[in-house]
Amino acid sequence: MSTYLVTGGAGYIGSVVTAHLLAAGHTVTVLDDLSTGHRASVPDGARFIEGRVQDAGQWLDSSYEAVLHFAAYSQVGQSVADPEPYWRNNVGGTADLLAAMRDADVRTLVFSSTAATYGEPATVPITEDAPTDPTNPYGATKLAVDHMIGGECAAHGLAAVSLRYFNVAGAYGHHGERHAPETHLVPIVLQVALGERESVAVYGDDYPTPDGTCVRDYIHVADLAEAHLLALSAARDGEHLICNLGNGSGFSVHEVIETARKVTGHPVPQTAAPRRPGDPAVLVASAARAAETLGWRPRRTELAEIIADAWEFARRAAAE
Repeated sequence: MSTYLVTGGAGYIGSVVTAHLLAAGHTVTVLDDLSTGHRASVPDGARFIEGRVQDAGQWLDSSYEAVLHFAAYSQVGQSVADPEPYWRNNVGGTADLLAAMRDADVRTLVFSSTAATYGEPATVPITEDAPTDPTNPYGATKLAVDHMIGGECAAHGLAAVSLRYFNVAGAYGHHGERHAPETHLVPIVLQVALGERESVAVYGDDYPTPDGTCVRDYIHVADLAEAHLLALSAARDGEHLICNLGNGSGFSVHEVIETARKVTGHPVPQTAAPRRPGDPAVLVASAARAAETLGWRPRRTELAEIIADAWEFARRAAAE
């Protein structure tokens, strides 16, 4: 078994990946400054260090087999209104982390990237060869880090895999979404079902899609976590592998809301709102490369299952 450092492991995805690593018998240290993560989200059995990714060199040494890097600011709207912290944390923090890895002779990295690197796609499903043209600073910082990692691999022999997520949802046991503010559709819909919000806004109903609302590719967070463990095995010295992670099919905003009504048994009022600038009609991934190179295929592909797991977590969290 191996020893891993998980940066941002007190966050939604990082905590689920940490739980999967522990379940596989590995030793895990979580590094998180708790600026957006939650101490209670760190799985039992993981060592926890409260600290910034910029200071990873204080704790990183050659006993670590690899780093899984999730420590990033990730709110698109916030990145547009206040981009400077995104460049300092997401790009500057990763540069410091890569330097610490070189100094400690830790040669493997799995990076949490995003479909936001592509911007508005010319064609769907989106492959890794699609043009990258981010429409917001968040996506731009993630693309900059992907370029930085590629340079690190070429110059210093780093073995790295960047996983570009599409829409992640669902929950894994006691680990689910706890964003503040919440901007993701599934947890917002469930907050309406719980009576914590009056309604969910539907931004545009005149898109060129079957029901007029945007279509997105939803992936269960547990499927996502499994891809990270496979990526650790697929990393090769001096190579930077980039893989999209998604179901390969999409669900519309109306489908998500209607499925939530059925799963929860609660009314979910919705209100019409204008389109948001930069919202593509359809974002769907091609995960063919992940299937070929990682041996990964999503197993929890039904929208009802994804929402049911998220609903169980949301009800538990609301009762705490």
